[in-house]
Amino acid sequence: MAITEPAAAAPSRPAAIRLADVHLTLGRGRTSVHVLKGMGLSVARGESVGIVGPSGSGKSTLLMVLAGLERADSGLVEIAGQPLGSLSEDQLASFRGRNIGIVFQSFHLIPNMTALENVAVPLELAGEPDAFARAERELGHVGLAGRITHYPGELSGGEQQRVAIARALAPEPAILIADEPTGNLDGETGRQIADLLFAEQARRQMTLVLVTHDKGLAARCGREVWVRSGVIERDGVLSGDAVPA
Repeated sequence: MAITEPAAAAPSRPAAIRLADVHLTLGRGRTSVHVLKGMGLSVARGESVGIVGPSGSGKSTLLMVLAGLERADSGLVEIAGQPLGSLSEDQLASFRGRNIGIVFQSFHLIPNMTALENVAVPLELAGEPDAFARAERELGHVGLAGRITHYPGELSGGEQQRVAIARALAPEPAILIADEPTGNLDGETGRQIADLLFAEQARRQMTLVLVTHDKGLAARCGREVWVRSGVIERDGVLSGDAVPA
């Protein structure tokens, strides 16, 4: 039987993420798809959670709801104690910029901006007076101190993902959300990016939620959540079981 109630967060830590009975339908009429079907989930502050499941199961849509990039039709979506449903679009964008870092599979860098400028963008939008100094520090943290003036087209895939990670981390978010962060990278580069993500998560004591098809990457999280057909099918620490086929 599918689990639809929120899994309990670690009792000693308050919840960074709380979903309760979340529903979301995409499209209209005959093309509509009920993607999330009563989703319930709780993630403690500082926890790392891997979201896994077959293609089309709703796991990436779940991340979009957590990031405030899709609004649930019904149910509670609470991030860092803030119910997202009560926020206007402008308030939601501001909240997301302060609290949530997002890393995508395809990097989403601005091609005509240098690495430094790409990382500085969210800081400038937030009105940070030392945006470029902070951006340079973040690029140093991800191993790109010598590449700050390079454009995305002059960087390898792994380097572009490091820039994207630095950009996501620059505002010092409490929560980092990653959607297939190693999906476009070769095996060795993907391992290096995974090492970086988990090292930064530990150093900053952030909450990390990532979607991945990589069982090895998911197993590095403290907890795994298996999603199928828009519901949470299993939730717990990896015990050697295979991801549901």
